[in-house]
Amino acid sequence: MPPIEQLAERRPFQVAPAEPPAGYRSPPHNIEAEQALLGAILVNNDAFDRVSDFLRPEHFSEELHRRIFETGAQLIRAGKLATVVTLKTFLADIELPAGITIQAYLARLAAEATTVINAEDYGRIIHDLAQRRDLISIGEGIVNTAYDSPVDASPRAQIEEAERRLYSIAETGRYDGGFQKFSDALVIAIDMANSAYMRDGHLSGIATGLVDLDEKMGGLQKSDLIIVAGRPGMGKTALATNIAFNIARAYQYETEPDGSHKTINGGIVGFFSLEMSAEQLATRVIAEQSGVPSYKIRRGDINEDDFRRITDAAREMQSIPFFIDQSGGISIAQLTARARRLKRQKGLDLLVVDYLQLLAGSKSRGDNRVQELTEITTGLKALAKELNAPIIALSQLSRQVENRDDKRPQLSDLRESGSIEQDADVVLFVYREEYYLRNREPREGTEEHIQWMAAMENAHGRAEAILGKQRHGPTGTVQLAFEAEVTRFSNLAEEDKMPARI
Repeated sequence: MPPIEQLAERRPFQVAPAEPPAGYRSPPHNIEAEQALLGAILVNNDAFDRVSDFLRPEHFSEELHRRIFETGAQLIRAGKLATVVTLKTFLADIELPAGITIQAYLARLAAEATTVINAEDYGRIIHDLAQRRDLISIGEGIVNTAYDSPVDASPRAQIEEAERRLYSIAETGRYDGGFQKFSDALVIAIDMANSAYMRDGHLSGIATGLVDLDEKMGGLQKSDLIIVAGRPGMGKTALATNIAFNIARAYQYETEPDGSHKTINGGIVGFFSLEMSAEQLATRVIAEQSGVPSYKIRRGDINEDDFRRITDAAREMQSIPFFIDQSGGISIAQLTARARRLKRQKGLDLLVVDYLQLLAGSKSRGDNRVQELTEITTGLKALAKELNAPIIALSQLSRQVENRDDKRPQLSDLRESGSIEQDADVVLFVYREEYYLRNREPREGTEEHIQWMAAMENAHGRAEAILGKQRHGPTGTVQLAFEAEVTRFSNLAEEDKMPARI
C-alpha cells in the first residue's frame, strides 16, 4: 500500500497511489486525513476528546487505522496514555508490507501529525466519507436485492429495510450534540417566552383547545412524552383525538426565507392508530365535529339535516394537516422511522400513539414484557427529543384500580408497565365517575336508588383529567365536559364562569 510504504521511506504524504484500472471507481476515502488525525492523537491525547463523540473505528477506510484508533481509544478511556511506545505493545501482531514495522509506522504518523486544533475537522472528513461509503453499499444492496429477489419477498419489505439502514446511518455518529454555552440556552428560553406571548392563549406550548387543561399545563411542551392513561371506557382515545384535531384545525404557519414553513399556531399532527382503522377514527372525528352520534353514522340512521352537518364537517376537515397511520402491530423501530419520514416530508408538531401496549419492542427482548415496555417508552422519549415535538402515548391501566372503592387512578397503577412513570414528562389520567355509577344501579324505590340518581345527575356529562405527574408545573385535577354520544371532551361551563343572569 503506497501510503504505508511512503511513510516508512520518509517521503511526503502527497505521493499519488498507483492508478486504478480503467472503469474502476474507488470508494470515497482520504488516507492522508486518517493518518493526520491518528498522528495528532498520538502526539496529544486531547485530540481524541474532540472526535470521540462522533467518530468510531469503523469510520476509517483502512483496517490498520481502525485497529490503531480503537486501541488508542481503549487506552485513553482507561485513563492511560496512547503513544507510539504504549500502542506498539498491543499492535505487535500486525504485519505490514515490505518489512515495515508497526513501531516505524506509528512513529512516522506522530512525526507528520496535524495540530490538535484541526483534529475535529479531520474527524468530520473521515466520518462524512464513511457515510458516503455506507450509502454506496446500501445502493448496491438495493440493486442486487431487486435483481435477485426471492419469490415471497415483497418490494415494500425491501423499501422498509432500505429506509431502516438509511436512518441508521443518519443517527449513528451524529456530531451535533455535546455541551452548549448557557448563554445559547438563555436565547432559546427567551425565544420560547416570546413565542408564548405571540401565540393564542399566551401558552409556552401547543394549545390543546381545552382551556382549563392548557392553563394547568401551559400547553403541550416540545420534546415532552405525555402519557394519557385510564381504564377501558374512560375515553382515552376520545381525549387524544379531540386534542389532536383541535391542534390540526388551529394550524397556521409563516414562510421562512428558505421556503420552509414555520408553525406559529396549532400544528401538523401524526396519529398512529394501532387499535382502530383510519375509517373508524375518521367517523369519531366526524361525529365530534358534526354533533351526529357515530353509531347513527355507521347505521345510516340520519336525516337530511344530519347529512348536511356531516358533509359540512367533512369539508372543513379535508384541508387540515392530520395524518393517520393505521398499521397494527408495528415495532418501536418502525414507528420511529415513519415519524421521521413524516417530519421530513410534511412536517410534524404533535405525534399521537394509540396505544402503548400494542407496540412491539425488539426481538431480542424475548418474552419479558416489562423490559419490552421499558424499551418502548425510552424510545418514545428519545424520539420526542429528536423530533422536538410532544408525543402523546395512550396507556391502559392495571386492573387493581377496580379493586378500590375510589376508582380514581394514581401513579402506582402504572408500575406494572416498567418505566412509563419514569420516562414520562406528564402523566394524565382520564376518569369518569358516571361510567362506574351506571354499572351499580340499586333497586328502584329504595333510599339507595334516590341517592344514586342524585349522584348520577351530578356526574352526568362530566369527566376528570387528573395530572398525576408534571415536570413543568403543578399536579391536580381538571374538570371537563364529556358528551358520550359524540365522544367529545370540551371545556366545562362552571357556574362561577357563567355570564351574570338578568
